[in-house]
Amino acid sequence: MRIWDVSPTILCRQHLLGEHRELHALWTILTEHKKGYSQHPETKRWVGKLPALYKRHQELVDEMETRGYSHLTPLNKTLAVGNQTQEEFVHTIEKQLQLLRDKGCECKIPKNK
Repeated sequence: MRIWDVSPTILCRQHLLGEHRELHALWTILTEHKKGYSQHPETKRWVGKLPALYKRHQELVDEMETRGYSHLTPLNKTLAVGNQTQEEFVHTIEKQLQLLRDKGCECKIPKNK
């Protein structure tokens, strides 16, 4: 499970759509108090930060729609309670960019990062 902290505009199709799918799973874990993956570091960092997660979802949706994808799975905004910002990371932004670079996919990692 991974929610990236980089701009969705640099993500390749696979990572953009994959993150969107995983974000929905994470949202369900947090809003419905599911146990699966509840102890995962990625899940733990979003506890109490549903407005920030909701914002990330919107960023992903905006990029998906820019690329011509239809979005049919909105989140319930009334469940987005807690902190508006996410300042806790499993990996630094630099490390996330390196992880994406190492995957050899079509993500558009800036050369100077």
